[in-house]
Amino acid sequence: MNRGLMQLIVKISDTRNFTKAGKELYMTQPAVSRAVAALEAELGVKLIARDRRYGVHFTDIGERILGFFKEILTYFERIDQEIAREKGLDTGIVRIGVFPLASSYFIPKIISSIAEKYPKIEFTLHEGTIAEIKERLESREVDVGLIVPSGHHDELITFPLYREEIYMVCKENHPLAAKSVIQAGDLMGQPLIICKSGCKPPVMDWFEQSGIQPQIKYVLNNYMTTLNMVQEGLGIGIMSELSTMNLPTNVILRKLDPKWHREIHLAVSSLKDSSIAVQLFIRTALQLFESRSGSELNLQ
Repeated sequence: MNRGLMQLIVKISDTRNFTKAGKELYMTQPAVSRAVAALEAELGVKLIARDRRYGVHFTDIGERILGFFKEILTYFERIDQEIAREKGLDTGIVRIGVFPLASSYFIPKIISSIAEKYPKIEFTLHEGTIAEIKERLESREVDVGLIVPSGHHDELITFPLYREEIYMVCKENHPLAAKSVIQAGDLMGQPLIICKSGCKPPVMDWFEQSGIQPQIKYVLNNYMTTLNMVQEGLGIGIMSELSTMNLPTNVILRKLDPKWHREIHLAVSSLKDSSIAVQLFIRTALQLFESRSGSELNLQ
């Protein structure tokens, strides 16, 4: 068993396809099949099953061994980076898990800052929901993720990155637009639109501490859809600062009373096992956004 075989098994897990995995590793499909068969013969167990109905899937023992392969490959990466650093080089790959809003706002700034000094470091992005990012961190499919902490994944190591305020969003001709500050009682009976991705828990906490049961009409995954539905008069949005930076025409923001926030954190499954490149990513991100822990928008 060698490093290349372990990389092949992980790539098959990522693509769920022998041909696609082979193309990414410059191997033909027959070569991939032979390599998998040889590894299974060496280990004496079946790792991967293929059939017409379910396609490529891993056996139970295959899934367990896959986890070990991912962990071993992480250590190989750390060894490569230690050797590169000793030679005066800075290299490595950082696999980043991000939800779309975080991807568009944070990632370009962080990568740009690192690339200026360390152009040999490579980055791969894996977009998904916050729940998916947490699962990928725990399975070591990504090295670092941007998440909204919920308390359900205490085993992750997290670093506060950004603290953003929560606002009400409505059409400028809505009766509530006349108020400069919105209390929970003002929203009684109003159809509410909430963006699910990391924003629903803090919004519900705000209503709960106010003793108000909200009338939620829509729970959406996409913040732009939320804004467009508000623009069409389909309800009032309760949204985070970053999701309201590009408001549609005739849509305005109002502060909440009491003020409410949500936290965006960087997360890793283990800082001790994180590569040099991943630790550089974390340091750079925290330095870039250290002044934004309590920022507010200037509302007109």
